[in-house]
Amino acid sequence: MKITDGVADEAHQVRIAMDGRKTFEIDGIDYSRVVAAYTLHQQAGTPAELVIQCASGRTVPAFDGYARVAVGVPHEPGEAAARFLSAIDAGLLEKAALARADLDGGQYGFTKAVLAQLEQWARGEFTEAGAS
Repeated sequence: MKITDGVADEAHQVRIAMDGRKTFEIDGIDYSRVVAAYTLHQQAGTPAELVIQCASGRTVPAFDGYARVAVGVPHEPGEAAARFLSAIDAGLLEKAALARADLDGGQYGFTKAVLAQLEQWARGEFTEAGAS
């Protein structure tokens, strides 16, 4: 098995269980001591995709089946944040921030409202003031 930053082409036998002791096996080799986190994703009719983040000392839930395995690096949100921010209409953001019920006249009040509005939009929450 090779370390990769993309999706592997070949499927590996994967067994994940939490049955009194942590089990995390790939092709019969126990990786339990080095797995800190993982993401397991599967769409109907396709092999599961498993991304592993290595460290020590965490437990995992159960999975037993075949998956394409990629040992990944923790995701850095900078690029996604930059794309999100570049798509924001400044006029709409200002209007939404000024219409917020939590806008206060204190120090940095407007900036706090702008940041709260961006956070709300990033979570996919759109109010009437933010969606118009």
